[in-house]
Amino acid sequence: MRRWSLAGRLFLGQLAFILCVSGGIAWGLYQQAEENTYEETGERMLAVAGTVAASDTVRAAAGAFPDGQVSGDSALQDYAQEVMAGVGVDFVTIMDTDRTRLTHRNPEQIGKPYIGSVDQALAGESFTETYTGTLGPSVRAITPVRDDAGNVTALVAAGITVDRVGIARDARLPELFAIDAAALAVGALASYLLSRYLRRVTYGLGPAELAHMFTFYDSALHSVREGLLLHNNRGELVLYNDEAAALLGLPARGAGPEVPELPDLPGPLASLLRTGRDAHEEVHLTGERILVVNQSDAVSPGPHGRRFGIVTTLRDCTDVESLTGELASMRTLADALSAQAHEHANRVHTLVSLIELGRSEEALRFATADLEQSQHLNDEVLAGVEEPAVTALLMGKAAQARERGIDLEITVAAAGGRFSGGGVEPVELVTIIGNLLDNAFDAAAGLVTLSLGSADGALLIAVEDDGPGVDSDVLEHIFEQGFSTKQLPEGRTASGRGIGLALVRQAVNRLSGRIQVLPGHGACFRVDIPLPSTEAAPAGGRP
Repeated sequence: MRRWSLAGRLFLGQLAFILCVSGGIAWGLYQQAEENTYEETGERMLAVAGTVAASDTVRAAAGAFPDGQVSGDSALQDYAQEVMAGVGVDFVTIMDTDRTRLTHRNPEQIGKPYIGSVDQALAGESFTETYTGTLGPSVRAITPVRDDAGNVTALVAAGITVDRVGIARDARLPELFAIDAAALAVGALASYLLSRYLRRVTYGLGPAELAHMFTFYDSALHSVREGLLLHNNRGELVLYNDEAAALLGLPARGAGPEVPELPDLPGPLASLLRTGRDAHEEVHLTGERILVVNQSDAVSPGPHGRRFGIVTTLRDCTDVESLTGELASMRTLADALSAQAHEHANRVHTLVSLIELGRSEEALRFATADLEQSQHLNDEVLAGVEEPAVTALLMGKAAQARERGIDLEITVAAAGGRFSGGGVEPVELVTIIGNLLDNAFDAAAGLVTLSLGSADGALLIAVEDDGPGVDSDVLEHIFEQGFSTKQLPEGRTASGRGIGLALVRQAVNRLSGRIQVLPGHGACFRVDIPLPSTEAAPAGGRP
């Protein structure tokens, strides 16, 4: 069985409709042509009858009899014959007021009574009618003949048979049918062009296939675990799925306006969606989420595909970032062990060289001093920080600081003298402390101070360096994704820069905390994180 496309079905339906409409138009035109022909014929007969009634010949013949009775006269018959031949009517009958015919096309009918209505004419009014007389059905006009005093002295009837009226009507039909055929052709052509357009835009699919496709695509759209946004060429949001609504705070499907406006988004992400540029695996931050964004044009299939808009996919990597934070702490610890191994190798070489030179006392003092310094820092970190992930992070950062020639001072001012994290997720603490320390290492001239503590039911973290500090004109932008004051090495691009402090702010926002940039010689960042009520520590020292 042949499968009919939506365009084909619509074309057949429109063609049938156009045929019905054109048939109705043809019938209406035919009826109108017939009506107009009868009206025009009646008016023509009125003119002929009026002209004959006003002629001097007829009036003189009617006025020749004082009693108003007109007798048959061959002169009238000849006159009537001339009029019939001259104007092309079938009969001109002049009659007495008692219906007696004085003239007729058939001379044998002269003297016999006229067949038809005369009452209006006798009353002095001209009129038309369709009536069956001796010549058959005819369209006729009856007009009174008046004398100088205005009295009706005779009557004149002029008519043409219905057969001849039909011939006149039929003469108009080709023109009317030509108009109807032209309308039919124009309608069929317009329907064909519309069906071709629909076939092109629907790819020749039928209604059932389109319904199934919509159902499948809609189900797939809302079941995928990635957010999907569709914008048209004017930049308007036309479609999104449930995951995109959850990631960007849009109304759920079936709630709110048909095409809602995008909510306030961070600058880089808002700029990406507004400009519609291509993007591949770009990382963007929202209030509480880390999103990987891909964006490209929506183009129809084919070598000359038409651009319909922009497709944007959003992948939530917040959980992945949490695992990445744990992995980063492990890598930091591994880097610390690597740095310690490197430092240990240098010290061992130094000790071996001193021993080979016979300077054993200096070698002993060098080894003792190095051991005391390393042990002091390790003991300080282990004694002051209870959270293992933070401990590992600080051990690694201490090793990195030594490699870069930076003094890292760690102070703990918490209840009991130990920093436990107060129930805050270790991954969040690693993200905040690690990125703040990395930022401080890049800016420091030689000293970085980390203060950890708790007070008034809040966890306090402060990182300060002795670098140039933060200019006041960049304070409002320093936590924006992509913003950075660091100089790029030659040959490097800005991809991936300006994300550390943005991640810190995002983590602080997730914990309902606050981050501040405090005035000082260098840069000083302070983070206040409210503790759960069950974990709130008593007031202690303030870093």
